[in-house]
Amino acid sequence: MAQSLVKILVHVIFSTKHRRPFLTPSVAAEMGAYLGGMLREIGCPAIQIKCVSDHAHILCSLGRRVEIAELVEKVKTRTSKWVKTRSPDLAEFYWQAGYGAFSVSASNVDEVRAYILRQEEHHRQRTFQEEFILFLKKHNVEYDERFVWE
Repeated sequence: MAQSLVKILVHVIFSTKHRRPFLTPSVAAEMGAYLGGMLREIGCPAIQIKCVSDHAHILCSLGRRVEIAELVEKVKTRTSKWVKTRSPDLAEFYWQAGYGAFSVSASNVDEVRAYILRQEEHHRQRTFQEEFILFLKKHNVEYDERFVWE
């Protein structure tokens, strides 16, 4: 085959360090726009992004030359530096060290997009930690809760 054709969809989730609620609605909206441009630039176009007070959800297509660890490192490093320039109140902003990344079938894109967009609704019912543990269980990811949180 002469071409390398790839379509890998991934749902990435990560939180602020210690789940501090740095991302006010206006900062979260700006962060989402910044993330979208950055993902496009690195060849991983976003399908849906949602940042809420203490975490981010990204549904994107993984570029054929980009590894998931590289994608997350670039996203977290660049956005952390960028957000600190937005306000002195954000000088202590950091993302958590870890992340979750889950494969998404093309047939489930609409469902995952809708889930991402309803974050405020979900978090009236459960915390980020509860949500994340549910993702790990749903995707049969083995984990030791002692090491999931910072």
